[in-house]
Amino acid sequence: MGLAGPFGDAVGRPMRLAALLAVEEINAAGGIEGRSVELVAADDFGDPDSAVVVAARLVSQGVTAVVGHVYSGTTLAAAPVYGAGPDPVAVVTPSSSAPELSEAGDHVFRLCPTDLEHGAALANWVRRGLGLERGGVLYLNDAYGRGVRQSFLSRFAGTAGRAPQAFPYLGTRPAVGAYLDRLAAEKDSIQFLIVAGNRDEGVEILRQARARGLTVPVLGADGLEGIETAGSLAEGVYLTAAYLPMVETDQNQRFVGAFRTRFPEAGAPNQPAAATYDAVYLLREVLVRAGVSKTAVLRGLAATGRELPAYQGVTGVIAFDEQGDLQRSPVLIGVVRNGAVEVAARR
Repeated sequence: MGLAGPFGDAVGRPMRLAALLAVEEINAAGGIEGRSVELVAADDFGDPDSAVVVAARLVSQGVTAVVGHVYSGTTLAAAPVYGAGPDPVAVVTPSSSAPELSEAGDHVFRLCPTDLEHGAALANWVRRGLGLERGGVLYLNDAYGRGVRQSFLSRFAGTAGRAPQAFPYLGTRPAVGAYLDRLAAEKDSIQFLIVAGNRDEGVEILRQARARGLTVPVLGADGLEGIETAGSLAEGVYLTAAYLPMVETDQNQRFVGAFRTRFPEAGAPNQPAAATYDAVYLLREVLVRAGVSKTAVLRGLAATGRELPAYQGVTGVIAFDEQGDLQRSPVLIGVVRNGAVEVAARR
């Protein structure tokens, strides 16, 4: 079983640990029909070019299926490599949310909501949860940021909110001063700020916004995961999430407890970790029910939730539609309180 992701960064490291945990548990319980699972891990460093190299390596090593990659850009880059030739390799990504992935091929499956769902959940929360009407949007000018921006603006318009001003940025230390100056000049009419990007950019934007006296609520999608580590700067920030470790289901609490026991220095598992754990166990079920060939794995995954039973995982019910997306993928709204993320709502 292949595993691909950015194992050196804060988002990808827990993914690798969760995969190790799942494989250890499966092998300790007798493996798959008496055969042990071997995990072939390859670090893509969160880089699309590296992801292509990693994909070619995993294919050449004869993996049955791949769990990965973490980021949308790396999964999109690697997908054609896994799908090339007469015997495609199934790819189950725990966290790649770009809508374009739905068209990446019949061999690609994902265990998370799309950016469209995250953006829509944000819009619903802003209007119905917080009762706010006027704001601004800063978005990373890539597939992820544009996807969140588009879905947020589309849903927000449908809730009778006023069309927010939207501004693009690039880089982890974005030059957004001019945009924030413009919003600060209108601070009496600006009620919220959306950051459609990642944690590092979000922290920098927060710092610049607060320095300009913009104290309105700041919200973002799942790219802001980990922003609570920014301390008091992140207090009150809202973010969407497909998974939060404090969700009180028996299956999730067993997983969180096992993860903490096995990796006591790692902290709580994140969404890529939980979905990776689910992906490994899902593949175990498929291998038992459908067979161990690449073709059998592809057919078994595609049938999950249709011809084959849905899988009840840590992250929820896993059942795929015809595009390899989850048939149902609820989005949580989290809020940073006292350096931790709490569940604010389910959308």
